[in-house]
Amino acid sequence: MTDLTASRDFPSVIPIFPLTGVILLPGADLPLNIFEPRYLAMTRDAIAGTGLIGMIQPSDPNSRDFEPEIYDTGCLGRLTSHRDTPDGRILISLTGVCRFKIERELTERTTPYRQTVVRYDRFIQDLQPDSETSIDRDALIGALKRFLEAQGVQANWGGIENMTCGTLVNALAMSVPFAPGEKQALLEAPTIGDRALIMITLLDMASADTTGGSDEPSLQ
Repeated sequence: MTDLTASRDFPSVIPIFPLTGVILLPGADLPLNIFEPRYLAMTRDAIAGTGLIGMIQPSDPNSRDFEPEIYDTGCLGRLTSHRDTPDGRILISLTGVCRFKIERELTERTTPYRQTVVRYDRFIQDLQPDSETSIDRDALIGALKRFLEAQGVQANWGGIENMTCGTLVNALAMSVPFAPGEKQALLEAPTIGDRALIMITLLDMASADTTGGSDEPSLQ
C-alpha cells in the first residue's frame, strides 16, 4: 500500500466509490460493507495495490443510473482494515486522507469500477492539523442538544465532551442523516470553522422541523 506523507505522494488517478448520503472527511473513519461485484473488485485491487479509494456522492440522489453523475469534490480514503465474510462480502474501514477535485473521468478503462483523474492542491490544508479557535463549542453543543431532544435520541455525553471540536464536527457531518446536498456542503466547507457554522445551522433547522423522522444519528 502507498505510504502517504505529502500531496505529491497522492495518485492522480484513483478509483471512486459513489454512495448517496455518505461522505468521508480527512482524519475520520468510515466503515463500509462491500457486496456489489464491481466494488468487490475495486476493494480487492485496492488491497493488492495502493490501498486508496475515493469516496464521492452522486449529484442526483434520486438517480438510478448504473453510473450516475457525480459531484466534483470527494475525499481520498486509505484502507485501514478489511475482513472477508463467509457470504462473500468485504467489511472495510477507510480513513480520510485529503479531499480532491475531479478533473475528468477515464472513459477508457479495463476495470468494472470507475476511475477519475483528480487534483488535491485546493485542499492542501487537509494535511495540517485543524485550527479549532474559530469554533464556538458552546453554540455547537447547544445546537446538538436541541437536535437530539427534538429527535428523542439519547447520547453518550461523556464521550462527546471528551471529543475535540474538530472531531465532533466531522463525526456529526458523517453520521447525522442530513440530505445529500447538505452533506456535500459540509464536505466542501473550506475550513473546520466553516464546517462548524454549517453544522450549527443544519442542526437548528432540523430541530425546528417538527415532522421528525425514523433515521437517527449514531453518537454512542
